[in-house]
Amino acid sequence: MNRNVLSITLALAIAAIGLASSGCATTTDTNVNATLTTNKNSPTEPVNTASIEAELMKMERDWAAANKTKDAAAVRRILADDIVLTYPDGTTGTKADELQLIETGAITADSWDMLDPKVTVIDADAAFITGRAVIKNGKLIEPKTKKIINISGEYRFMDIYAKRNGKWQAVASQTTAVANPGPPAPPPAPSPTAKASPAAKASPAAPTKAAP
Repeated sequence: MNRNVLSITLALAIAAIGLASSGCATTTDTNVNATLTTNKNSPTEPVNTASIEAELMKMERDWAAANKTKDAAAVRRILADDIVLTYPDGTTGTKADELQLIETGAITADSWDMLDPKVTVIDADAAFITGRAVIKNGKLIEPKTKKIINISGEYRFMDIYAKRNGKWQAVASQTTAVANPGPPAPPPAPSPTAKASPAAKASPAAPTKAAP
């Protein structure tokens, strides 16, 4: 009898453990499924690409205009404190270097045009701008030696922006001199069926930043 009672007790214990394990597994699976379902159904915040493009293009123009107006406040607002600027000769600069160029008026030019600008939005917090800059009769007074350097020519640039604490700022910039720039591309031929509008005018090119 004792042996039978022991066998029945062990059987009941094993059955209880099996039921408990089955119940835990079911609860865990339910929670996982609920989490997966919730994440799957959570809407992704849309990125307003047009708004970002407009804002960054305005910042780029403001950065450029600061060269003529010596608007150091605009440069402080647009450039991140840890920005890295890479110039055409391979040297690098900081926000303080850029501010010095603006405040002292070290750069002058008859014209400074930005061509083919393009904003590429990576996500809601990152984007970059590429384009070409054409400088005519440009001069730079080297801050240390006071030597006047001719900076006329064509350049390609990339400015990287990041959104920090709700504000866009330039975090990196690189400019490369074009050694042998080709002639400007001819305008596209008008459609034979299209009529030219007398009010249509070419949009002026926007200047680029202060330091090439």
